[in-house]
Amino acid sequence: MALTPPIAHYRGGVSPSTRSRLSGGSILANLIGQIVIIGTGGAVRLTGSGLGCSTWPECEPGNFTPVWHEATSIQPFVEFGNRTVSAVLVVIALAVAVLVWTHRPSAGPARSDAFRRLGLVPLIGVLIQAVIGGVTVRANLHPAIVGSHFLISAALVWVSTLLLLRWREGDGAPASVVGPRLRALGTVIAVLAVVVVVLGVLVTGSGPHSGDSEVGYRFAVDPYLTAKVHSVGVWLFVASVIALLVGLHRTLDDGEGHVVRARRRTWVLLAVTFARRSGRSGPGAGRPAKLYQRSAREISISLRLRGISHVLSCGCTSSTDAISYAASLIRSGEAEILLSGGADACVTPGMIFGFSRMRAVSTHY
Repeated sequence: MALTPPIAHYRGGVSPSTRSRLSGGSILANLIGQIVIIGTGGAVRLTGSGLGCSTWPECEPGNFTPVWHEATSIQPFVEFGNRTVSAVLVVIALAVAVLVWTHRPSAGPARSDAFRRLGLVPLIGVLIQAVIGGVTVRANLHPAIVGSHFLISAALVWVSTLLLLRWREGDGAPASVVGPRLRALGTVIAVLAVVVVVLGVLVTGSGPHSGDSEVGYRFAVDPYLTAKVHSVGVWLFVASVIALLVGLHRTLDDGEGHVVRARRRTWVLLAVTFARRSGRSGPGAGRPAKLYQRSAREISISLRLRGISHVLSCGCTSSTDAISYAASLIRSGEAEILLSGGADACVTPGMIFGFSRMRAVSTHY
């Protein structure tokens, strides 16, 4: 019969193996959380919920949570959900910092100081992000702050991934399984990835930006030119990834499966990149707007217009209401000049079929 070792054999009342499992689990949970919060931030953008909570750290003055009333929309709850994920991530990052900093393996040398310092980065980053999130709301979603908010999140995903790999691989000297050319190509891909992400933030900030469907343009840059430069960066990135794939397939495996795993991960990277590009069709693509709002957005982009970009869908009175709405904005001083009008051309098969069945249009066509 196995005997339970005395409590004196444990460090802090927890066995070394249990502490190791807790450390590994918290590091993995931190990486998942950093990815999830980018997803919830995307939900805030796509639903126009950036100002769903009007202030920070409270959601509404006097309330930390959304207040339900008859005019409440989904936006406050989407924004509050994102803030809740942030709070959970702070707890996880704190656990990572404590467990990594105090970790002492039961066998072998202690982890390096560089690894222990790396374990503090997620916590520091999450706390900084919480402050930036508050500034974002109070700055009325300025695109520079919104963009930096996302870029820091992307950097935290990279740091969290590195932390997980370092945890699993240890502190030994890295051993290369490919030649110097492929290593250099990997560095080029990393640099191009940073360039593509930063240019993507500029494209978003020059068009209808995150969480605000009322303000069409914020960065004083040409959205078309920025989108073209961004596209060039993406294709350079794709070409580099394909070159890396060719090089990996021409490299013999080291017998431990490292090259094979690198091939698989590079294929995944290429597939995700193509899937991401297939969903975009230009500088206005992928922005938070309903289908009927795209017309105003495309006109704004084509004519290089800046300011309010909005669509009213009120049936037969839409054009008149749009002109009246524009006049009220000018009278209130929110704008000096506005381009306003309307059009109606529901010449889609579904609409024609529906009106034909209602005998509202001629069926002889």
